[in-house]
Amino acid sequence: MVESEHDVALQDTDRIEGRSALVNNVNAAIALAGAIRSTLGPRGADKMLVDENGSVLVTNDGVTVLETAKVEHPTANLLIATSSAQDRVARDGTTTSVLLTAELLRNALELSRIGVHPSLIMKGYQLACEESMKQIEMIARDADDKQMKDVISTTLAGKVDSSLAGKMTELALEAANILSSIEGSDDVEKIRVKRLQISSGKASDSELVRGLVVRKKRLDSSTPKDSETGRIVVLDGGFEPLSLELDAQIEINDTGVISGFQKRKTTHLERMVKSLKDNAVDLLCVRDGISDEAIPMLRDAGITSYRRFEREDLERICILTGSSMIRDMNRLKKSDTGSYLSRFETKINDTWHLTIEGEGEAMTAIIKGTTPIIREESERAFDDALGVAFRLVNNPFILPGGGATQIHLARHLRAYSTSQRGREQLAIEGFADALEIIPRVLSENAGLDPIDNILALSAQQSEKGEWIGLDVMSGKICDVSKSGIHDPLFVSSQAIIGATEAAISVLRIDDVLWAKVEPSTPDWNHSEDED
Repeated sequence: MVESEHDVALQDTDRIEGRSALVNNVNAAIALAGAIRSTLGPRGADKMLVDENGSVLVTNDGVTVLETAKVEHPTANLLIATSSAQDRVARDGTTTSVLLTAELLRNALELSRIGVHPSLIMKGYQLACEESMKQIEMIARDADDKQMKDVISTTLAGKVDSSLAGKMTELALEAANILSSIEGSDDVEKIRVKRLQISSGKASDSELVRGLVVRKKRLDSSTPKDSETGRIVVLDGGFEPLSLELDAQIEINDTGVISGFQKRKTTHLERMVKSLKDNAVDLLCVRDGISDEAIPMLRDAGITSYRRFEREDLERICILTGSSMIRDMNRLKKSDTGSYLSRFETKINDTWHLTIEGEGEAMTAIIKGTTPIIREESERAFDDALGVAFRLVNNPFILPGGGATQIHLARHLRAYSTSQRGREQLAIEGFADALEIIPRVLSENAGLDPIDNILALSAQQSEKGEWIGLDVMSGKICDVSKSGIHDPLFVSSQAIIGATEAAISVLRIDDVLWAKVEPSTPDWNHSEDED
């Protein structure tokens, strides 16, 4: 039998097409979701992650588990990207988004087995997602201060113990309220709040400082280590004499030339120090190095200097003090300088720390703990709490937690599906079934019967309203608004939207091509010789 040109072109490629491709992709998604399924909820289990070097990380944060794992399947990587997007946009709900995506794909596979075309499934999923967004906006409530704390505590439930969760909630809300008026990218709270781990004290002793704290000691010990107020300059570079950018050799025949070089270097440094002194600068912070020859000049000018800063810390100093980061000291203007309220050095565990306080909105979260593992987990908990708190202050709408939102949406979508005449009705029902994965897994992880709880939740919601959910700590079905179990609106909506988009992206794939060999350059010369 003669091979077709199509088969010859793909002879170095493994190909999975049609239904086999869908089955393969769905199985990969289900396997990935199974890896983090047990981490969902306050009763979720932890995962121990061990890298090639033997370093151990214990966490139940879904996105941390997925991003640390080595995954090669492209569909699994798509789900990891969905989880990362959820973390970037909402800072919570990463496990929820992956579980929901996998369940949507599982139901889509079942629908395809009974003859529903993927395009109709995708259309039904889009309709269900749009209807879900309308519905959750209708049941959302405006959160007060107590409910905000409840939301953040719910975010941290199962990640750290209750006492530490309460401490991180307070710190996160304090920082979020300070940053509430700031507009910017999704990483505003990460940029404005520095995390500094200190080994002394307990994790519950962690604190928030309105200023920048860094591990630094002044360059000259004879200069003042503290000051109430003063002017500051931030240099993005080095406080050093000019040097050639090219590698070159210079032949010198007169010793006077060397002294001339040295004199010009000294004159250049003196000019830079004079520029600082003319602008009444008290504090100099430099990203790179400071020349040894400049240290006595700065001391004589009454300027305290620090070097080797991270660029992110220099940016926070600029925010705090209102200064501008400069690259050329000779072009320094008065408007480039900033003012700080106080600065001082303290010694913590035999290490000097510099604290700069100003009127700008930048802070340092000092994370304490007795071991590196505890400090790392506490920092992740603070990151999650701050991310949710910052977004919640700007979008203070909440939904019922404990699986109540998903049960309500499932009940509503089943009724809504009857308004569709085509096979999209089946896809909408499949979407409703997928939403129930959240209360089901919450029940499983708490050692409860998932079927009984889902049926009981549906029955009680039909009588008492959509704010009836599952309290997994007590194992009872209750009014979650009274129990303080809430989910942020932005977390739930992003999880549903992200999961729907990811599922539709996988459903669009009907052909998977695996290259067997690396592409290589054709041997054109050999072809010419044959001709």
